[in-house]
Amino acid sequence: MKRPRKTRKIGKTATTSEQGFRYTRSPIALFISALAAASSHAQSVSNTVSTEATTAPERGTALEEIVVTATKRTEGVQDVPISIQALSELKLTQHQVEDLDDYVKLLPSVSFQSYGPSQSQIFFRGISSGGDGGTGAHGGSLPASGLYIDEVPVTTIGNSVDMHAYDIARVEALAGPQGTLFGASSLAGTVRVITNQPDPTHFSAGYDVQGDKFGHGGAGGGMVEGYVNIPITDRMALRLVGFDEKDGGYISNVPATRVYTLGQTDPSIDVTVNNRQFVANNYNDVENRGGRAALKIDLDDHWTITPSAIFQDQIANGSFLYNPAVGDLQVSNFTPEFNKDRWYQAALTIEGKISDWDVLYAGGYFGRSIRNEADYSFYTVEYDKMPGFTEFPNGHGGYLDPTQYFSGHDQYTKQTHELRVSSPAAYPLRAVAGLFYQRQTDDSLESFGIPGLASIPNSPAVPDLGDSIFATNVLLVDRDKAVFTDVSYDILPNLTLTGGIREFSYDNTDYGFSGYASNAVPPGCVPTTRNLPCVNTNFRAEGSGETHKVNLSWKFLPEKMLYATVSTGFRPGGANHTVGVNPYQPDTLTNYEAGWKTSWLGRHLFFNGAAFVEDWNKLQYGIPGPGGVINIYNAGNARVKGVESDITWQATHQLTLSGAGTYVDARLTTNFCSFDANYNPNCATGTVVAPSGTPLPIQPHLKFNGTARYSFDVRNYKPFLQGAVLHQSGTRSWLSDAAANELGPTPAFTTFDFSGGIAKDNWTLELFIQNAFDERGQLSRNTVCVPAICGSEPLIYPVKPQFFGVKFGQRF
Repeated sequence: MKRPRKTRKIGKTATTSEQGFRYTRSPIALFISALAAASSHAQSVSNTVSTEATTAPERGTALEEIVVTATKRTEGVQDVPISIQALSELKLTQHQVEDLDDYVKLLPSVSFQSYGPSQSQIFFRGISSGGDGGTGAHGGSLPASGLYIDEVPVTTIGNSVDMHAYDIARVEALAGPQGTLFGASSLAGTVRVITNQPDPTHFSAGYDVQGDKFGHGGAGGGMVEGYVNIPITDRMALRLVGFDEKDGGYISNVPATRVYTLGQTDPSIDVTVNNRQFVANNYNDVENRGGRAALKIDLDDHWTITPSAIFQDQIANGSFLYNPAVGDLQVSNFTPEFNKDRWYQAALTIEGKISDWDVLYAGGYFGRSIRNEADYSFYTVEYDKMPGFTEFPNGHGGYLDPTQYFSGHDQYTKQTHELRVSSPAAYPLRAVAGLFYQRQTDDSLESFGIPGLASIPNSPAVPDLGDSIFATNVLLVDRDKAVFTDVSYDILPNLTLTGGIREFSYDNTDYGFSGYASNAVPPGCVPTTRNLPCVNTNFRAEGSGETHKVNLSWKFLPEKMLYATVSTGFRPGGANHTVGVNPYQPDTLTNYEAGWKTSWLGRHLFFNGAAFVEDWNKLQYGIPGPGGVINIYNAGNARVKGVESDITWQATHQLTLSGAGTYVDARLTTNFCSFDANYNPNCATGTVVAPSGTPLPIQPHLKFNGTARYSFDVRNYKPFLQGAVLHQSGTRSWLSDAAANELGPTPAFTTFDFSGGIAKDNWTLELFIQNAFDERGQLSRNTVCVPAICGSEPLIYPVKPQFFGVKFGQRF
């Protein structure tokens, strides 16, 4: 009997005993002291009061329009004829946004599947296939949504980077295909995190100190953050940012005992195990620290260079998915669990002018190391029901404890280069054109092991890979080249036609080993000098393609615009690991969109929105093939229909109301069928596992948020109160009917956040509570292995439980 594939790693993290993966806390207090000392220097540098965006706008004025660079030009968000939601620094601060989980809940068009900190995948407008998602070492498909930090993409073959959100100018969410300007990893949309840049005109600095605790958690957490902007000369400035964060846990690993019935008929050889050494309350705590540095140098009046560096080091302990069969926010796990994510990015931006044309070069080098240990014991529990699958004689008359664990280590690299030129914005005919190149790698070792397996007689362990009963050790290399242009023409002063195209090529390779010991034999496995048992995966996929868009925008009244867009997205195909399984084809997305951008009541009300239809062809989906290897399949076609909108209203001098929402209906338009004899989906010989009309997983039909903020004056103090609500409908957990029925859907939920505080001069004191009524909303339902085997006990990734804290900050 063939063993089902090993599924993607679940977001597991280390126990408190994993001291080798902890770090000494940085002396960030010294940095804060330096800020206080530097404040005296601020008066000699500039008498200007800091205008950092974390301070509230003057009351009684019109709403301030956020400036974005979504079209590779600097424009007000109300003038950009695409669906974009921008979260300003002020908005991020007012909602206590610290990481990806926090800002995604403010973006209704964005959904995500997560297994814990730094282990998330983001999706736009329901363009998600669920399951294994087709990413990671087993699969190799690129994510469907892109992530940028400033001008440099950080989307990798693995999960999205979870950058700490401090001293961030804004977050831009560009819904719909963005392939013409942002490339193949922007099939469905792009998230851009824009950092604050060095400013040579004045000194500024600030710090924030926070204490917090989960309502059901144990010991509390806290955070210290700070930045300083130092003008060195009138043409040079340095900006430094640092943070040190500790989150307390809220999921507990409770005691449990298991008996493995190895002989099925002979109880004398049964093995009894317990998880005593891993039991702990609130054991999913997180430590995260890092910083940024950027140096801006104005070479003259036209040319500027900005080198920058970002570093982040995070260790998350325990499990961030709980097992409702065990208890609320509880699990019974039997192996070490941690996720250590360390990454850095070095970037260089050169901006200048040649005549009246703007020139920009943006290059970056990204490195990331992820160590992940996860409990895989429930897989062992299920396979203990089948004779022979858990029996491993130790050579001394007994048997090994067959409890399995997962261990993964991924080393990512990514280098990118983009050169583009832009014509003057005042021209009636405007153009942006550029060249792009990137090379990214994933050197991945994933092991499903049993302690001591390699040392027993006639061991079934994979040669040269320790105690692995199944392992994948592969090197993925993806190379992309592109040339792009985007041209706008003002047919009339209030009517503009825009067209864009991107021509690209890709060259992706996959080299290494994946399988059991039985897969490590010739002729299917070729000897190699690399540290591998042999090579049974050696594939290459090459191809080319194009994406395009056409957009017509009409300002029918001052500060009121309608637009219509047709745009396309493209994601490369590739070869699968398994001989006999067809290569997977590129998938494409065609977007038909009509939207509006409007200002009312003297710019006291912004009302924007869009309606869209998207056709997704040959959607890529990662599912098991022979030998336990995940392969990528084209599961058919789908159509997504929906509408999204956001509104901001300065109702009075003191009261601001805002909200955003998205309704999405995403469904297959063709049948997805089971495998034929060669493990390829075949509707002629197989059965229908997901019929036409099946909803796509992960994305809720309805997601919206609303915020009310009331500010007023009491003498020289400025108190404020804020309330926010988030609602999302239920979601389907898996694409196939059998798996979706086994896991069950996530239910709808609604959460409420409240905050209040007071500001005076340059300081702010705030109290907040998130998920005030401790709603146990479910963001996803997952399994340890395939739902057919492990679906009887789904694991829940919840919204953040009740979380409250106090925060104090100053600006100089």
